[in-house]
Amino acid sequence: MTHTFHPTILREYDIRGIIDETLSAADARAIGQAFGTRVRNNGGSVVCVGWDGRLSSPMLAEALIEGLVTTGCQVRAVGRGPTPMLYYAAKARGADGGIMVTGSHNPPNHNGFKMVLAGKPFFGPDIKDLGRIAASGTYAVGQGGASADDVADEYAGRLVKDFDGERGLNVVWDCGNGAAGEIVGKLTRLLPGHHTVLFGTIDGTFPNHHPDPTEPHNLVDLQKAVADLGADIGIAFDGDGDRIGVIDGQGRILWGDQILVILAEDLLKSRPGATIIADVKASKVFFDEVARLGGNAVMGRTGHSLIKTQMAEIGAPLAGEMSGHIFFADRYYGFDDALYAAVRLLGIVGRWQGQNLAERKDRLPHMVNTPELRFDCAEDRKFQVVAEVRERLAASGACVNSIDGVRVDTTDGWWLLRASNTQAVLVARCEAADQAGLGRLRAELEGQLRASGVELPA
Repeated sequence: MTHTFHPTILREYDIRGIIDETLSAADARAIGQAFGTRVRNNGGSVVCVGWDGRLSSPMLAEALIEGLVTTGCQVRAVGRGPTPMLYYAAKARGADGGIMVTGSHNPPNHNGFKMVLAGKPFFGPDIKDLGRIAASGTYAVGQGGASADDVADEYAGRLVKDFDGERGLNVVWDCGNGAAGEIVGKLTRLLPGHHTVLFGTIDGTFPNHHPDPTEPHNLVDLQKAVADLGADIGIAFDGDGDRIGVIDGQGRILWGDQILVILAEDLLKSRPGATIIADVKASKVFFDEVARLGGNAVMGRTGHSLIKTQMAEIGAPLAGEMSGHIFFADRYYGFDDALYAAVRLLGIVGRWQGQNLAERKDRLPHMVNTPELRFDCAEDRKFQVVAEVRERLAASGACVNSIDGVRVDTTDGWWLLRASNTQAVLVARCEAADQAGLGRLRAELEGQLRASGVELPA
């Protein structure tokens, strides 16, 4: 039977939609059939399936598994948990594919799917191919089956295996009622130190705050708990546990590129000269610090699938994004796992003598920057706006990096404009040495957007 997906749900890195509006059980079943067809055509048959804590996730997982089974796939249902637990299961079981039912950090009535095939990210043309297979109805057919495979304890044990701190820390964990909660509970019983867990109960209505650690207002509870308890560090996760947020002992946020500098500094002691990737939104401080520490800093395109692919291509042992995706191929598997990044970070801080996380943050070069600015722009217009800006900049002789949108270097610093691959928005950021320079950069960005009929929000 043929199936047509809503045109908005097949995204660049994953599949995302709104339950009962653009995404349904019928879609999940068709995704299972189409993905199962790809697995079978690839010579495989074993697929791991996991799901997050959203209210719609069990329903979608059930339909997804039904579709996979009709293609002759053997499904290992690893249960409810974070996305990296599904990635781990696919690696540990030698599965031919894996699908995670997750809405990540999107609103509660959203959901979607993240996929791996033959150990590699499944994105871009691969996702579009699922739409083609479903539209043609040319599914593989076979007698498959499904079985439960609870990997939660095994996964938590694997995470703790790489903790190498010399002392335990006073840690506050904010799970945001997301899918990482149960694994964090296991971790805190296995790790040394004193641990306080906030909102560890998995609840798809997210009753306390939205699980997105890139938004400062979502970190207020964590900051208060760190202050009240005199904690060394606070750690937050997004809804599916593949992005991390970090608070120092003074309640200050460490952004993704700052976390990455600390991780890189430690890694480069054992792997001098290693290549470390950060996405195009990262601060100049990251690239300068990695070079100072003897590493090879590489700028990459934003997007977890793109970063993972680039890491494998060039053999980078560590990568990260401003959004909090951290990827370790050093002693680990190369996928984005916020829980593993947390364990490695706690190990590093637990080996420091004579300094704490707040003092290390103070030693980072200080720049003035905007937060990530995200503003609406029509899906059929967003890439065109970036192209128009790029053309005007090229004509003016500006110093432009076009690896992902436009990143413009000036004597004041740099500004970035790119189109989101997952939402109908434009993304911008500016960074300078002082406020006056930041004002000039923002004015230049505003001028370019205005020339394309777009206003930058105040």
